[in-house]
Amino acid sequence: MRFVLSFAVLATALATGCAVTSNSQAAPTAVEGAVPTDDLPLLRFAYSGPPANWPRPTLDPGVAFVEFGKVPRPATPKDPQHTARVALGQMLFFDARLSGPGQMACASCHDAELGWGDGRATSFGHGFQKLARNAPPILNAGLLAHLFWDGRAKSLEDQALAVFENPNEMHASASHVVATLRGSAGYRERFAQAFGEPEPTLANTLRAIADFERTIVSDGSSAFDRFLDGDPAALSDEALRGLHLFRTKARCANCHHGPLLTDGGFHDLGLSYYGRKLQDLGRYEVTKDPADVGRFKTPSLRNVARTGPYMHNGLFDLDGVINMYSAGMATLKPKPEQEGDPLFPRKSPLLQRLDLAENEKRDLRAFLESLSERRRRMVPPTLPELGAAGG
Repeated sequence: MRFVLSFAVLATALATGCAVTSNSQAAPTAVEGAVPTDDLPLLRFAYSGPPANWPRPTLDPGVAFVEFGKVPRPATPKDPQHTARVALGQMLFFDARLSGPGQMACASCHDAELGWGDGRATSFGHGFQKLARNAPPILNAGLLAHLFWDGRAKSLEDQALAVFENPNEMHASASHVVATLRGSAGYRERFAQAFGEPEPTLANTLRAIADFERTIVSDGSSAFDRFLDGDPAALSDEALRGLHLFRTKARCANCHHGPLLTDGGFHDLGLSYYGRKLQDLGRYEVTKDPADVGRFKTPSLRNVARTGPYMHNGLFDLDGVINMYSAGMATLKPKPEQEGDPLFPRKSPLLQRLDLAENEKRDLRAFLESLSERRRRMVPPTLPELGAAGG
């Protein structure tokens, strides 16, 4: 039976253009993504080699696709000051006393046990007020070119400063943050270890937080990463079919590709609620370009099953997202008074109605769940006392 099955797979592979080596682990070359999802032996054969040799994804013209792969882990500098900066940054990340009311820290919205998000539709801010947007997880954030849903920050340092100074978030002035740290002998000692001089500055505070956040990267523990490492059993049959659907019929790879499974761009999914109660103009608020109305940053899908709810407004669970994409997402239609409105948003042409079958939706979900990494727990560090700077 094993010989018959192998021969059938070999014959189909040759018919579809797959190359077979003399090696017992035959490696296919890249072919168009027409491999049937219900032929598991052929599907496993097609995905048995490196990603560059997988069936080609279904892409629209102009999509700058980057092949899937493992997330690169940055080299850890063997520098005692860098180690001290990361340790200092972890303290600052957990220290709610730096906020204006002394009650909110970076860790309030970015919890390791919640996939580095907060598990809420939208976060709570200063005075426990409900914010407008979902807190994006900070896993791999140091590898992204733009931060926040609207991309207004281009570095982790910029992002941290924006949160400190936002009156609806940490509600803290730069002078408050620096004065709080300068009044602590413990913090002054740690700044001396991290930067060579004890006087805390705003720039060094932001750098320390950013250096800590840059250590929060994917660790290769997901089933998908093990599959990339050559373990064919790491992906279930459902997840393997879901991977192929993700790259082909479901059209996900148009926006979600590369090691982080994001194109790093901005797209209108029809969720701007333009002219309605939940209106959010997204990227437009940063660029003032009418073409950016309703566009939001493509999130990374790494660890996605652990970081719900989803979208910039947190209104969807994972099944809801899959159902919405299957339906082609929402399409806004202008009211009579909106005809000719130059700011009326236009949904991305990359979105199409898919009408996925229920079993295909389950397979897609299985693939997305295969991106889950081991659960992380981070014990908050002991924080230095405040107001004890001495002479």
